[in-house]
Amino acid sequence: MKLILSKKPKNVTIIEGFPGFGLISTIATEFLMDHLETEKIGIIEIDEIPAMVAIHQSKVIEPISLHYNKQYNLVLVHAINIGKNLGWKLADVILDLAKELQAKEIISLEGVGSPNPDQSRIFYFSSGNSSIEKKLKGIANPLMEGIIVGVTGALMAKQTLVPIVALFAEAKSNLPDSKAAAEIIRALDAYVGLEIDPKPLLKQAIVFEEKLKGILEKSKQAEEIQEDKGLGYVG
Repeated sequence: MKLILSKKPKNVTIIEGFPGFGLISTIATEFLMDHLETEKIGIIEIDEIPAMVAIHQSKVIEPISLHYNKQYNLVLVHAINIGKNLGWKLADVILDLAKELQAKEIISLEGVGSPNPDQSRIFYFSSGNSSIEKKLKGIANPLMEGIIVGVTGALMAKQTLVPIVALFAEAKSNLPDSKAAAEIIRALDAYVGLEIDPKPLLKQAIVFEEKLKGILEKSKQAEEIQEDKGLGYVG
């Protein structure tokens, strides 16, 4: 696993969105990349996953790419494929990224299962930010109980000087949930102050949901072909 950077902005806030329940984090980071003016500043290479990339509208979409927004000094970690059981290793790479860029905070976006399919509540966890409760009052509640897995869980478990904030949106199922992704964007906006217009949010989240469905379906098909026939590429 390798971190490759073409630029190294400093004192950034890192927002990571690794694929999880409901693909909420991936849809949310996709929306942020479209809403904010960003440039790609790096990738994370993973040898443990199949050697393939997605092509969308004639552009290569790497498994994990890093994008910078100068206006808010944000680095977005956009991921569509992270393999299996790599949470600890990826958390280490995110902490390396934070050290390299002298990050002031890491914000994790995550989806969790909902006991009530008619609503999508937002919860938060913070390792060292006393202002979060005031900023998210009426929007999100502190997470009191739960089991957090994957990269977010690994980051929360590690000892680090960089404050960790995690936002959790309840999703109806493990299928892509654009409504829950829209809700987590609203919470992120309230916390960071991104001046996001909420009106087109859900509509755009649905568009990204469909885009990701197509990319993931093609990736799955490519993996099956590679496994069944031992091919190194698909045409």
